[in-house]
Amino acid sequence: MSFDPTTLKYDSQGLIPCITQDRATGEVLMFAWMNAKAVASTLATGRVTYWSRSRGELWIKGETSGHIQVLHDLRIDCDRDCLLALVDLTGAACHTNRRSCFYTAIRAGDEVEILQPLA
Repeated sequence: MSFDPTTLKYDSQGLIPCITQDRATGEVLMFAWMNAKAVASTLATGRVTYWSRSRGELWIKGETSGHIQVLHDLRIDCDRDCLLALVDLTGAACHTNRRSCFYTAIRAGDEVEILQPLA
């Protein structure tokens, strides 16, 4: 069966959430939005492409930073309203130069930084 990105359930702004995970380690790297064009571009190029809500344009991860996400597998959840991108990551996933955007934990009521920026 051929995949059609328009069959996904997008929100009222035409966006669908995408969780990005390191395919080798299972580490959750980041969360971002995609639209139908970003999904199609990701599948066509193998480079993960998101929709930047702040810039209002497609954003190919690593295009300016060099922190590239190469797609290994794109999965659709059971409701077709969320995506999971399994990637091979070069560098950092987070704009703060950390491997993951999830670098702060709440432990015993305190915020604790659990990942340092990459050297």
